[in-house]
Amino acid sequence: MTYGKQGNILYLECYSGISGDMTVGALLDLGADRRILEEKLRSLPVEGFKIEISRVKKSGLEACDFRVILDREHENHDHDNEYLYGHRHEHHEHIHEGEHGQHDHDEHLHGKGGHTHEHRGLPEITSIIHNSGITERAKAIATDIFTVLAEAEAKAHGTTMEEVHFHEVGAVDSIVDIVAVAICLDNLNIAEVIVPELYEGTGTVRCQHGIIPVPVPAVVNIVEKHGISLHMTGTQAELVTPTGAAIVAAVRTSSQLPARYKIKQIGMGAGKRDYGRPSILRGMLIEPEAEETDCIYKLESNIDDCTGEALGYVMERLLEAGARDVHYTPVYMKKNRPAYQINVICSGEMVPKMEEIIFRETTTIGIRRMKMERTVLRRKLRNINTSLGDAKVKVCEIGGNVRAYPEYESVAAICREKKMAYQEVWEKVFCEAGDIVMHEGQSHE
Repeated sequence: MTYGKQGNILYLECYSGISGDMTVGALLDLGADRRILEEKLRSLPVEGFKIEISRVKKSGLEACDFRVILDREHENHDHDNEYLYGHRHEHHEHIHEGEHGQHDHDEHLHGKGGHTHEHRGLPEITSIIHNSGITERAKAIATDIFTVLAEAEAKAHGTTMEEVHFHEVGAVDSIVDIVAVAICLDNLNIAEVIVPELYEGTGTVRCQHGIIPVPVPAVVNIVEKHGISLHMTGTQAELVTPTGAAIVAAVRTSSQLPARYKIKQIGMGAGKRDYGRPSILRGMLIEPEAEETDCIYKLESNIDDCTGEALGYVMERLLEAGARDVHYTPVYMKKNRPAYQINVICSGEMVPKMEEIIFRETTTIGIRRMKMERTVLRRKLRNINTSLGDAKVKVCEIGGNVRAYPEYESVAAICREKKMAYQEVWEKVFCEAGDIVMHEGQSHE
């Protein structure tokens, strides 16, 4: 989700589900620039829509309502509850395959006014995105969301991503919703998105293909593919739309909230459908506290019959596979045999992969595993412009103070380019980077 950019952390609280318009509303309420959104949406090479942004009340709570208004050529049933759920009150003969089923199919394709909808595929939608005036980062986000949708729809209909044609998703309002989400995420400088789970309803819903179960097939395919947790509720409605699920799948960077965090801003996005419960998506810009306690795993094994070349190679493999750190310690084993103890630091989910590499690449037949708590400083990697050129530094916070530590590879590159001593370059980058981040911190106060 970072797309090469450091920035804010967004937490989406999906207790009432999620859809495209709810997400746009929450992001606007969080402070996304309305003027920029309107300007960028006007650059879309798509006709037949206008947007309306207002404040509404949902169960007494004020929220931002983002609405895409279509002309008669492009209108559909997306927020028409009678169309979506009216079949529950109909007799069985009105929903079986045949004349009425075909009528439902044609009506959805042509809209209430009998007009034809464009059936756009992924290439056509990608072209629309890339021919617009939105930023490159926003284009990447929007393309990622549509790619997730194309994959899910292709699987549901037994075709390929290139051949699948969107109906609801390819409609003008869905294109505008997704592009608007991308514009707002970029405008808010969102680099991380946390979504623990999606709350979904049950029952059935009417779509272009007829009556289908909730969660709808596209949503099921998305959550299965991307490991998203569903929390099923007793609400007889579709709370998670394919667009909403695709947004989460494309931009989510974590399902875990920090142990402790501060809320910087709250935004409420209003949904259109009425389920007898408030249809609201709450978004929060959060900031983890400087010090966090989390858990890591340490794997270790004593090896006395493996060559130095093999040990060097296994270290490379482990680091490439995602180990946090790998090091060797000389030890003496039974019968005074000299040996090495391999030590690997990794996250819990990486333990199986690390152990597989150690067993495959060394002669060991046993690995000790220890779960450890640790306290870490909040940190981020930044590119700082110094008098010697650009240098990467690790910026850490402790007790309200900020420290900047130069990264080895960046310092080494400057040394080679400038023919300077490592210690000299490190000291200069350290001092200048420290001055820069300190000045930035003071300017924000």
